[in-house]
Amino acid sequence: MTVIINKQAPELLVATWVQGRPVTFADLTGKVVLVEVFQLNCPGCFLQGLPEAIRLHDRYVDQGLVVLGLATAFEDYDKNTLENLKALVESGTVIGESLKMLDQHGELVDGKFRWKIPFPVGMDEVTVNDEPVTEEKIQEYAERLHPDLSQRRAEEQGYILKMVEQYLRQKTMTAQTFELYGLKGTPSSILVDREGILRDVSFGPQADLEQLIQKYLA
Repeated sequence: MTVIINKQAPELLVATWVQGRPVTFADLTGKVVLVEVFQLNCPGCFLQGLPEAIRLHDRYVDQGLVVLGLATAFEDYDKNTLENLKALVESGTVIGESLKMLDQHGELVDGKFRWKIPFPVGMDEVTVNDEPVTEEKIQEYAERLHPDLSQRRAEEQGYILKMVEQYLRQKTMTAQTFELYGLKGTPSSILVDREGILRDVSFGPQADLEQLIQKYLA
């Protein structure tokens, strides 16, 4: 299945909700929904993604915005775990590169994440990946990441395909929502309008995300 902007958003594939009750887009009809997708071992998620999602929640929750947090794992499977997610939600414990970077930026309070996450948080459904790495799969994944792949120089195409092959060969697990929405990394955001229509999927900081939220809240 491939998600399509301006079409019905497929439901998130959540293995466990560690904060808040289980919730679906269908449950949230009439609300604008922002899904903040992050990894626990992702410094940018803690320096930018999660703080911005918390700010947007605090500013627009009374106007009809619902923010959901979704922890995923497409790498560092020993760190991006359910146990570490529970520790983050329950006590603000951060790990790995996230902990190191937050410490360097003075963003820890008593060694913990300075922000309390106020919205529901779930863990992506992560399953064992035993699919063979074929040339077709490498090409398909590379084109997903780089839609203009065929227009690039031959040397650059070769480098991208090589990097993708290396990534796929070490990819022993598959994060189902991450794959379903064709996400390119973390932090990423998914925006769904009041009718459950997918309006935006983005990777990294997005300058006009708040403007989009305002548009669909109006």
